[in-house]
Amino acid sequence: MDETLAEFLRRILWKIPIIEMMPVLKAWDYLSENQLQSLNLRQRKELLIQDVVLLCEKEQANLEDATLLDLTYTQLHQHQKVWDVFQMTRLPGDDSDDLFDVEQFKQSFKRILRRALKNVTVSFKDAEENALWIRIAWGSQYKQPNQYNPTFVVYHAQTRYAFVSSSRLKSISSLLGQALVVASKHHQIVKMDLRSRYLASLKAIVFKQYNQIFETHDSSSPLQERSLNINMDPRITHENIVEKERVQRVTQETFGDYPQPRLEFAQYKLETKFKSGGGILADKEEPLRCLVKFSSPNLLEALRSLAPAGIADAPLSPLLTCIPSKGMNYFKIRDK
Repeated sequence: MDETLAEFLRRILWKIPIIEMMPVLKAWDYLSENQLQSLNLRQRKELLIQDVVLLCEKEQANLEDATLLDLTYTQLHQHQKVWDVFQMTRLPGDDSDDLFDVEQFKQSFKRILRRALKNVTVSFKDAEENALWIRIAWGSQYKQPNQYNPTFVVYHAQTRYAFVSSSRLKSISSLLGQALVVASKHHQIVKMDLRSRYLASLKAIVFKQYNQIFETHDSSSPLQERSLNINMDPRITHENIVEKERVQRVTQETFGDYPQPRLEFAQYKLETKFKSGGGILADKEEPLRCLVKFSSPNLLEALRSLAPAGIADAPLSPLLTCIPSKGMNYFKIRDK
């Protein structure tokens, strides 16, 4: 094993917390059980990493083996990436339902990239639910692939969607899109206005499965907060209960009973013109532009809680509640 490959392995292993080292190495499925048992997980991390690298050297690990370790780590820590969603379409009338051949897809995908780039590294890893994980390290005609800044793609067989995480998405979007379209036998690909760190939630939104994948709440339980001050006017008491029940009903109708897909933000770009007569802004031809961004560790659940908490009126604006149904969290709002 040359020093370049050894350093690449060390850099991957440094990303893995010691407490997760064994699960990741087992999922990698490269070292034997006896070799894994020989590792001392209580020693300093640099010594543990050196022991793993020595075992890999003994097994004559190559670059493909190392990239699969990186793929394995990323698959288990997918929330550390930001994922964009791409949607593919077929030609009108093309209802091809050929059986998906994963090996043919891999060969075609590689061929397209290598035809355009002399230096590119492509690795594949099969996963559950017909998901194929792809790792691409990009080079050029004159430079070797940069293994430290790869692109990750998750494609579900026989679907129209691919999920991509890359820091250089703009520069590689066209070539990557061409490889995906040809390999999956589609005609066109577009980037959706949908992005998140939570890959499972993105999948749930585009596959319309968020009411099936996520565990559902018990919708049969009555309102929990019924205890009101007995000295309060009974008419006000009744009015409060009726309003709470209305808010609860509207919220349930809007969001359903299931936990919401997890998104971190929704962004709205507004472009409008003043239409009132007179005033210095009325004659201005350049539209007024502003950007509004809602953010939360779990935005949709936060939105669902606004009305019951008394922070917002029910129902909420459709611009906020339509995020899962429209499959987007980037919006552009213009005058009609």
